Parts: sequence; C-alpha cells; structure tokens
Amino acid sequence: MTENGKEILINAQGLTKSFNKAKVLRNLSVKWTSGERIALIGQNGAGKTTLIRCILGQYTYDGTLEILDRNPRKERVEILKEVGFVPQIPPPLKITVKEMLNFFSNISHIPQQHYIDIAEKLGLQIGDSLSKPFVALSGGMKQKLLVSFALGKKPKILLMDEPSANLDPAAREIFFDFLGSYTEEALLVLSSHRMAEISGLVNRVVEMDFGEIVVDKTL
Repeated sequence: MTENGKEILINAQGLTKSFNKAKVLRNLSVKWTSGERIALIGQNGAGKTTLIRCILGQYTYDGTLEILDRNPRKERVEILKEVGFVPQIPPPLKITVKEMLNFFSNISHIPQQHYIDIAEKLGLQIGDSLSKPFVALSGGMKQKLLVSFALGKKPKILLMDEPSANLDPAAREIFFDFLGSYTEEALLVLSSHRMAEISGLVNRVVEMDFGEIVVDKTL
C-alpha cells in the first residue's frame, strides 16, 4: 500500500486501547510512510508508549492496525524481523551479553561484529562485558547495547522510546550522527521529551495528548 508514492509502513485506523476501562488510545488514526522521520511527542500519559507497544504487537486493541501490511498480533514474528526497537526502560534480561549477541546475529543473519562495532563507537567496550548478564549492566551500558542491536539489524522501521535518556553526552552525539545517516527508505519514530534534541533529524511532528493526536505537521 502506498501514499504519495511512498510505502505505508504503519497504518492505524480507529485505534483504541483501554486499561481497566480507562481509554489510553482514543480512536486514533494515522499513516506513516517510508522515509519519514517522526517526532512523537507529548506529556507522560499521552499514550505514546502504548501506541508503540501496539505497533510491536504487545497489546490487544480495538480498531485496525497494520504494520508492513500485516497484523501485529497475528504476524508478530514476521513484523519484528523488520522492526528495530529501543525501549524507554530496558528489560530485566538475565541472559548474558554474549547470548544476546548470538540471538540477534542468528535472527538477523548479520555478523556479531557489526553490532559490536556500533556499541564500541558509542563508547561501550563490549568485550569486557560478554559474560555479564544484561540486567547487571549500568543504565548507560544497557542503552548503548540496545541501540546497537536496533540500528545494527538495519530494519525498515526504527522505533525509539526516549532512546538517548541514559546516554552520556559523547554517546548521544554519536547516536544522533548514526540516525542522521540512517538509510533514507526507513521509517524512524522517535518518542522524546527533548524536541530540541531531535528537531534537526525529523521531518514530521506528531503530538499526542490523552490518547489522541492533537498536532500532526510536516516540517
């Protein structure tokens, strides 16, 4: 499916999500296409993370949601092969860094060294931490590793929820350089409170409030 000559990668129509009868997403409709760099902004509780988790197939919902022309609940495994994700809060994984490298390399068919190179450019000397469980790493180390996995698999869709929150200034600068040179055909969605930080990267701003899109403008 295309729009204005661009492939529609995320298509939500009437998307609604409730928790304990409280609506977190309210009849939300939006289309995001290849090549777009989206700043997804809004206050805490606006529904940004819930929207991202619906896209990832983690939540049931009402309405229609298609990711790469697929249903994220029914075809989640296939979709996630083409999606890179950096969460706001790293998961408490007990597997080692080496095991994570093996996993991502196997599912993406990309050599481990590619992920290691990105992590080291971000300032993470990954060789010193291979035997450590992920959960035992510092916040900054976790973030650098997750960023390297998300970028390294070269996905069609890159979803990042406050991706620079735990990065030191030097790593943050390198990270945004990576994003600035990322493949033009991909869709980037950056959920952030730091609009000034990402303003030079994005070409569309989507602001959410109380589960609805209140601003949607192309830059």
